[in-house]
Amino acid sequence: MNELIGKTALVTGGTSGIGLATAQRFAAEGAHVFVTGRRQDGVDKAVASIGDSATGVQGDITDAADLGRLADAIREYGRGLDVVFANAGGGEFATLEDETPEHLADTLSRNVGGTAFTVQAVLPLLNEGASIVLAGSTSAYAGVPAFGAYAASKAAIRSLGRTWAAELVSRKIRVNTVVPGPVETPGLTGLAPSGEQQALLDGEAATVPMGRVGRPDEIAAAVLFLASDQSSFMTGTEMFVDGGSRQL
Repeated sequence: MNELIGKTALVTGGTSGIGLATAQRFAAEGAHVFVTGRRQDGVDKAVASIGDSATGVQGDITDAADLGRLADAIREYGRGLDVVFANAGGGEFATLEDETPEHLADTLSRNVGGTAFTVQAVLPLLNEGASIVLAGSTSAYAGVPAFGAYAASKAAIRSLGRTWAAELVSRKIRVNTVVPGPVETPGLTGLAPSGEQQALLDGEAATVPMGRVGRPDEIAAAVLFLASDQSSFMTGTEMFVDGGSRQL
C-alpha cells in the first residue's frame, strides 16, 4: 500500500469497469485522483465511492473544450500531475461489409484521438518522472470478426505509446500500455443484447487459457504497477494482463 502517497492522478473513463477500479485503487494507495466520465451522474457516483481523495470532472474526451476544463481543474489543484491513465474509449461490432464512415470515424475519434488529445491537454502539467499508462487491448493482436475498427484503434495506441515514450524520455516521463484480455465490465457485456450477456462472457472465457474472464481490480493492480515507482525502469512497453490468451 501507499505506492502513490502525495501523487496526483488522472483516470479518464473512470466511472465504471477498469477505470473505476483503477481510480479506487489509486486513491487507496494515497493519490488524489481526478475522475472523468461523459455523464455527470456517473462521475458523482464514482467520486462518492472514493471519497475526499477524488475530484470529478464531467466531460467527453473527444471535445476540446471539455479537455480544456479538465486541464484547468488539475492546474487549479496546484500540484501538477504525476499519473495519467488514459482509459476512456470503446467500440461496437461492425463487419467490413457493414462498416460505415460514421462508425469508423467515431471509433478512431474516441480511442485514438481522445487518447492523444487527453495526453496533449495535460502534457504541460506533468511533473518530472510522471507516468502515463495507455489502455490497449488484446484485440489488436487477433483477427476478431466484426471488431476491425476497434482492433485497429488499439493497434494505433500501441504505436503511439512507443512514440510518446521516445519523445518524453528527456523529461523522465514514462509511457507504457496495459493490455487487458476479456474483463467483465459494462463495456464488454454491453456488446451483447440483454439476455445474451452471460453467453458472451462464457464464450470469451473459453478463449482464455486460465478458463475465465478477468476482473477490473486485476487490471487496476497492473495499472498501479505501471503508474508507480515499482516500474521505474520500464517505458515504451506493454504489459499483458490477459490470462495467457496471447501468450500460450
